[in-house]
Amino acid sequence: MPSASANADAPGRVERKGYDARVIPQPDTSIAWSSGTWLNTPPEVAPDGGDLLVTAAEASDLWRTTAYGFIHDDGHGLLRSFEPGTAVEVSFRLDDGAQFDQAGILVRADSRHWVKAGVEVVDGTPQLGAVVTHEVSDWSARPVPEWSGAVVTIRVSRAGDALTVRARRQDDAWQFVRLAPWPPELATQAGPYCCAPTRAGLRVRFTAWRTGSADLRLHE
Repeated sequence: MPSASANADAPGRVERKGYDARVIPQPDTSIAWSSGTWLNTPPEVAPDGGDLLVTAAEASDLWRTTAYGFIHDDGHGLLRSFEPGTAVEVSFRLDDGAQFDQAGILVRADSRHWVKAGVEVVDGTPQLGAVVTHEVSDWSARPVPEWSGAVVTIRVSRAGDALTVRARRQDDAWQFVRLAPWPPELATQAGPYCCAPTRAGLRVRFTAWRTGSADLRLHE
């Protein structure tokens, strides 16, 4: 009979307390770009092999009230149903860009309840972060200059009353980004998004869209 400690170390088991990056259940189902529906169709969408090239409209953004006093709900999101107990991952490359160029994952119930998580250029530096909106927006971010031009993967798990956001560059270890409240009863969609609040011509290369089971752990 296997020992308790052996069981605890087996991938996918939940006996140990805390979060271990080795046992994040990896999404193993690719989502076809064609299975999503656009929130605010971009000016240009072009398949390129297995990738999707998306050009954002000038002045597109997602924000609600806080500090700036305005409401923008014209960012581009390619969305499909996001059910409790599942995770969604989006991989993309955002090259050096202009102020507030951004891309990642959008989780959305309606115009007053949504979360965007990803990389955004702020004051010349790529920032990894998230905006959580329940009536008003709340923004957290930290600089990741070494992520400029790299393929980045954003992962959002939906479990219980929360969304857990993680990210990584290339095949690096996952990094915790945000734990945010999300009512389990909300009908929700999620998928790739991008915005270009200050300029025309932002083009983002999305390289993958995947789904699978929600993460088993929050942190160590």
